[in-house]
Order: sequence, then C-alpha cells, then structure tokens
Amino acid sequence: MERKMPMLRILALATFLSASLSAVEAGELHKALLYKNPQCSCCEGYADYLRQNGFDVEVKPTNDLAEISSKAGVPADFQGCHTMFIDGYVVDGHVPVKIVEKLLNEHPAIAGISLPGMPMGSPGMVGEKTEPFTVYAVTKDGKAPTVYATE
Repeated sequence: MERKMPMLRILALATFLSASLSAVEAGELHKALLYKNPQCSCCEGYADYLRQNGFDVEVKPTNDLAEISSKAGVPADFQGCHTMFIDGYVVDGHVPVKIVEKLLNEHPAIAGISLPGMPMGSPGMVGEKTEPFTVYAVTKDGKAPTVYATE
C-alpha cells in the first residue's frame, strides 16, 4: 500500500501538469485575420509560417488590400503585400514572429506595426536575408511611423 501512494501522487501530478500545459498552450493561440491579394503566394507562405509558430490564421483574398491597409492607419509607403489583424492591432507585411509576439506582449498604444515592401529572406519570402529588417510602429493619430524594432 505504501508503494502505491507515491505512484498515485506521481500520476496525479503528471495529469495535473499535462492539463495545465495544454491550457497554457491553448491560451497562447492568437487568432489572426490576414487579407491578401488573390494572386499572391508569398502571403500564404507567411500565413503558414505563423501557423507553425502557434497562430490561428484565417486568410481572406481581396482586391482592396491598399484600402484595407490605409483604413487601418498604414501609410501607403509603409504597406506590405498583406495586412493582418490580430488582438486589436494591424500587422502589415512579412513581420518576423518574434516582433509580432513583442507587440502582443507589450501592448503599446499604437495602431500596429509594418515591414514595408517584400524584403528578400523575410518570413514567407524566398531568398536570403541580406540586411536587417526594420519594422515600424504605425500610430493611431496619423503621425509618421517610427522604428519599432529591427531584426
């Protein structure tokens, strides 16, 4: 009987920890809505990249991408090739997941972030990274974007 008690405690603890970890993992799954040009395949690559990093991404093709980005507060020269909405923020372009997670953890008072254009080697893009990626903070008040992070 004495030997069974420690084993039961171990099993109970293992069950508790397993359930706790599953709850944490489920709680960290961020839902995102990504708008993209219907003909763009790199955007699908970016969505897959996010999924591989624990994000739940819904992709919606649209021919109104520039308008969606603009309405979200992203100036035309700071727009990427897709626009994502996540936890109340806009994320424009191929922003690395570490920087998206930084945004979601810090909760800054901004509209969102953007990696303009389609830099080679960025998540979802082909080629090798040749220079640091500069990600900009997009403000809610229409002021010029500022550097949010580099990678």
